Amino acid sequence: MIRLLSLASLGLAASVFLTSARAADTTSLFNGKDLSQWQGNVTMKERATLTPEKLAEKQKAQNDKIAQFWKVEDGTIHCLGGKGGVSLQSKKDYANFRLLVDWKIEPKGDSGLYLRGQPQVQIWESSTLDPKKFAADVNKGSGGLWNNPPDAPGKIPTKNADKPTGEWNTFDITVIGDEVTVKLNGEVVVNKGKLVNYWDKGKPAPKTGPVELQFHGDPLWFKNVSIQELP
Repeated sequence: MIRLLSLASLGLAASVFLTSARAADTTSLFNGKDLSQWQGNVTMKERATLTPEKLAEKQKAQNDKIAQFWKVEDGTIHCLGGKGGVSLQSKKDYANFRLLVDWKIEPKGDSGLYLRGQPQVQIWESSTLDPKKFAADVNKGSGGLWNNPPDAPGKIPTKNADKPTGEWNTFDITVIGDEVTVKLNGEVVVNKGKLVNYWDKGKPAPKTGPVELQFHGDPLWFKNVSIQELP
């Protein structure tokens, strides 16, 4: 009995250690005060084709636009909406990772998250969208890999797990290789969907790239943005 208890204790200690190690590997991408870990988005295609000089010019121009369309208020990242805006892009690129982010959006709102610079994990208030402009499938809610072609898994979420308009939602997104699993409010809505190369169609998705908070013209809010790099 003593030996059994000892083994159980060791197992518990190992579990606590692994949990602590995972927590230690998690990096906050938003300190609640400023946007110091973000920059204006430059697409993966622009990164690959622009000269270093032109790329630096583009980055500066995008950074200069941030204050017009994004602000930090009450511990949240607020996208103000409008026209001609810029998405927020993490300054660091990531390979395999787990991304956690809370978000909320207004009625008829439309936005998303980019993974490795690829659009997008869909965010929208789908129940208020115009059915004449969108297929009935959009009413299944947020979380789908919306820009995937029809033959690539993950385009349409398996269920609508969105909370009522104006309430906070939580994404828990895991990217390993070219597989993407999306949990929305604790429900799996995409199980091992495919990360598709949007900018260089037909080629494999890049092995690394930034996370982006999409500007799509509609107001929305983000908070508790964190990322855990995975092997």
